[in-house]
Amino acid sequence: MDITIKQLKAFIAVAQTRNFAEAGALLHLSQPALSIAVKNLEEVAGGQLLYRTTRTLSLTPEGEEFLPVAQRLLADWDNALADLHNLFSMRRGKLAIATMASFSISQLPKALSHYRSQHPDINIAVQDVVAEDVVDMVRKGRVEIGVTFYPDESEDLNFEPLFEDRFFVVTPKHHPLLEIENITWKHLQNYPFIALQRPSAMRQMVDKATMSRGIQLNVEFEANQLASISSMVANGLGISVMPSLTIQQMESLGVECRPLTRPTVTRRVGILTRRRYPLSAAANAMVETLKNQITAP
Repeated sequence: MDITIKQLKAFIAVAQTRNFAEAGALLHLSQPALSIAVKNLEEVAGGQLLYRTTRTLSLTPEGEEFLPVAQRLLADWDNALADLHNLFSMRRGKLAIATMASFSISQLPKALSHYRSQHPDINIAVQDVVAEDVVDMVRKGRVEIGVTFYPDESEDLNFEPLFEDRFFVVTPKHHPLLEIENITWKHLQNYPFIALQRPSAMRQMVDKATMSRGIQLNVEFEANQLASISSMVANGLGISVMPSLTIQQMESLGVECRPLTRPTVTRRVGILTRRRYPLSAAANAMVETLKNQITAP
């Protein structure tokens, strides 16, 4: 038999008041129920904690030793319940999310600002990584929420779409491509191209779009980060292809962005979570914030 919270409360109340009637009134228990609770506690403990006579009630030496322990256990229990309540009511907590870098620099700050205004006591850790790492971090439980492209292998994941992202070509200012009204993928093969390194999901999409039409891009540079590629484009080293999420950042760095056609390549961007793993209250609130605050770029 284990010690219960009811038994601890009964013992503490009797020890502090030295009166069963008064202790019962404090706990809203009848005297028989209170006596049974104390007796059960003593049976678990293995001996008497209270010394009773017809006129007096006192603690045994063992009861004197156990009283501060019981008080500490009850305080820890109350604190644990208070902490749990704070987590559910989001007056305390932590949230870890992972997003593609293109999303974290464009749409995420707006969502975070709204979330913080509603839940100022939640500490948020953002991992801005490549799309594949977002999937991996969610799958392994390192973060509760991810924002990324729709993953090809998603049997163990939930995906809630937010919007369709479209690929654009990015060029230096005054580039010859800018004179073409409708730029196609075929036009790109005539110029030095800067690509994301394999095996990034974006590189795979670019390769698929070009190979399906027999287009051979002139890849002269490769990089791991979109920011590096945009800087290289701005400095005239070549052209590249970027998701529409990055347009605002690209243009701020001095590059030109134009839609690409034939084919128009799009991919869904959405919220990724693990199946069969319930989200915390803080994570559920973030999911709702993303769904309400994020719009197509």
